[in-house]
Amino acid sequence: MSEATPAAAELLQRAAGVIAAKHRGDLGGAEELLAAFPSEQARTLGFYLLADLALGLVRAQSGQAMDDLVRELSLLVAANAGNPPATA
Repeated sequence: MSEATPAAAELLQRAAGVIAAKHRGDLGGAEELLAAFPSEQARTLGFYLLADLALGLVRAQSGQAMDDLVRELSLLVAANAGNPPATA
């Protein structure tokens, strides 16, 4: 994230805002934030940067290699593929 431009940082913050709004039950606010992305490419970049930052934080705290974290995440996704996500 150190090479992120102010515009990329804004996209990352908007993506984080979507997640925060969803988790506090503000689905309308989450939808508004999603709609505020200037393009699908910008939305994808924002969520990519957020995921990269979040995984980096977990890696720093756990000491695990990034490949191991991604493998663990992939296994969790596969194990929960049939379960709908929690709404709050």
